[in-house]
Amino acid sequence: MDVVHTVAELRTRLAKEPSIAFVPTMGNLHAGHLALVEEAKRHGTCIVASLFVNRLQFEPGGDFDRYPRTLEDDCARLAAAGCHVAFAPQEKELYPSAQEIVLSPPLAAAQLCGDFRPGHFQGVVTVVAKLFNIVAPHTAVFGRKDYQQLFVIRELVRQLNYPVAIVGVETKREADGLAMSSRNGYLSREERAEAVRLSRNLRRVREGIAAGRRDFDALCEGARADLAGAGWRVDYVELRNRSRLVPPGPADRDLVVLGAAWIGRTRLIDNLEIDAP
Repeated sequence: MDVVHTVAELRTRLAKEPSIAFVPTMGNLHAGHLALVEEAKRHGTCIVASLFVNRLQFEPGGDFDRYPRTLEDDCARLAAAGCHVAFAPQEKELYPSAQEIVLSPPLAAAQLCGDFRPGHFQGVVTVVAKLFNIVAPHTAVFGRKDYQQLFVIRELVRQLNYPVAIVGVETKREADGLAMSSRNGYLSREERAEAVRLSRNLRRVREGIAAGRRDFDALCEGARADLAGAGWRVDYVELRNRSRLVPPGPADRDLVVLGAAWIGRTRLIDNLEIDAP
């Protein structure tokens, strides 16, 4: 596997590649990221992964400075997974000066995580647009754990006519159901044992709807109350339809329940798709 650090070097390396599948990451890789690489191998002959902690998508007071940087280990994992190129730029390489030109995310970003992380999705769409312009992939692969992010990136591609197919990959989970995340490494032993409560509550919402319940507000409020009662600080537990990521109407059947909550100093997110009867 080639490890490259500059845009010029990457463009030279990829110039003659006929089919590029791209996996953007912020590093600190786990099995969920490697599942994205495996999926990418189904869509391209050259697999490129980026390893870049993007300052623009961290809100003021966020965890940018303490976000784990594990480049050597990440490169070893990518090489073992069959990745061909790792792009690991320094911040000055992607942002040689202040990034004055930024993109506005779609309306779907102005809710859920957008309510609690100001500027986050602006930073996401800006860096993804830059990376698409640099890598010029035919396909890009993202995890469904960041469900709203995946929706926003699909809109980026649709509205700006990027010639990139976006592939979403199911959330990789620990044995007890906790969604894999780089931020799980922040959890203490006690917090890790408690962290599965978020996915359990989302499953209860899904099971209630599968059983025929349509009192969506009550189901979500029950999940929020259970988390808060166990000491979590809840940002949201909400239902949306999958087609437009808006609150579901009476006829909507393709749904998703999304949750974000803090356990100690760590913010966890998760979601589950629901096919309502």
